[in-house]
Amino acid sequence: MNPPEFKIVGIGEVLWDLLPAGKQLGGAPANFVCHARALGADARLISRVGDDAPGREIIESFRARGLPTETIGIDPKTPTGTVSVEVGAGGQPVYTIHENVAWDRIAVDDAALAAIRDADAICFGSLAQRTSFVQQTIADLLAAAKPDALRIFDINLRAPFINRDAIAHSVAAADILKLNEEELPVLAEMFQLTGSPARQLAALAARFPIQLIVLTRGSEGSMLFAQGDLYEHGVPRVQVRDTIGAGDSFTAAVTIGFLRQWPLEKIAHHATAVAAYVCTRPGATPPLPDALRQPFIET
Repeated sequence: MNPPEFKIVGIGEVLWDLLPAGKQLGGAPANFVCHARALGADARLISRVGDDAPGREIIESFRARGLPTETIGIDPKTPTGTVSVEVGAGGQPVYTIHENVAWDRIAVDDAALAAIRDADAICFGSLAQRTSFVQQTIADLLAAAKPDALRIFDINLRAPFINRDAIAHSVAAADILKLNEEELPVLAEMFQLTGSPARQLAALAARFPIQLIVLTRGSEGSMLFAQGDLYEHGVPRVQVRDTIGAGDSFTAAVTIGFLRQWPLEKIAHHATAVAAYVCTRPGATPPLPDALRQPFIET
């Protein structure tokens, strides 16, 4: 394997998903970082865990995956985050996200600043911004990044934690916007977008300085819109175990493909293959086969 080429940072929640079959490491930014590492990037997460056994387990889990941990802070006052997850129809997860936890207190520190200043790409979402404290942390970290660092907003809306001001500021800050078919109507209402999904993506791209918009549509595939070009890609038929983490793997694959300056068709093809595989396995970050990883780590 070639050494990691791109330096990628995720900012946001890391937690335990409490699934019917047991707990799994979770949090969209954490999943993103795990998948980015699996696809050959030098990836790390800026987050926070409690000074407790679940927090220490997260640190050990990251180390076991070969991920650095110096940017995961330890909070002495609040517990490590957890989410109760039930798997509903079609393998879709239903979340109960517990509040007043360590990742609600993600802070700017020397380790975080060092990682951000060296990053080629930075991914963040909306859930961690449910507190004004973390909204400011993310704004400060993005401001500290290199001007040409890629900023990816993977919106990941989770009711009831939908902060419209934070979403608007994040969309405006993004070079890549990733959303799904349930999230597009929320943005359409916020920004008065009308017409077909393709027209709505075009309107977003015209209003904001976004280089790439990615819309995932479950079994209907995906749309990628960049510089006036729209590419639609279908999905293979697979036996879905659950969809937890599939969108995060798609975002990681899109990020690396975009950094590699792949055409939209190639980005969509390989990102779809990765996400489809994740859907066939339990949990958010199953090990990826070499055949899926290889295109991302070849020179």
